[in-house]
Amino acid sequence: MRDCELERYITEIMLDIGVPAHLKGYQFLREAILLSGRDMEVVTSVTKLLYPTIARRFKTTDQKVERAIRNAIEVSWGRGNVQTFEKMFGYSASSGRTRPTNSEYIARIADKVRLDIKAM
Repeated sequence: MRDCELERYITEIMLDIGVPAHLKGYQFLREAILLSGRDMEVVTSVTKLLYPTIARRFKTTDQKVERAIRNAIEVSWGRGNVQTFEKMFGYSASSGRTRPTNSEYIARIADKVRLDIKAM
């Protein structure tokens, strides 16, 4: 699958789970999922590998990347598609559980993308 097709697929998933496209964290989150899909090792070290890589690409700081991603996840968790969250994470905001951490969220979506691509 080409990069533009992969980006389009990740975008569809993000929109389905309710990540608003106008948030800065939307772009950072899509990049994080793309990088994690290529190398799941970056998810094990988000503060040392993932955030700095994204920060360099977008000419910002690691802290701003982390905060923007966290905000995008919080917004999507509150107003996203409950069925999609149940299917992807096994729980949702409606079940009273707290939102997944940034790394859990990124890893789960990246894993789904990798598995879906292998199935194609």
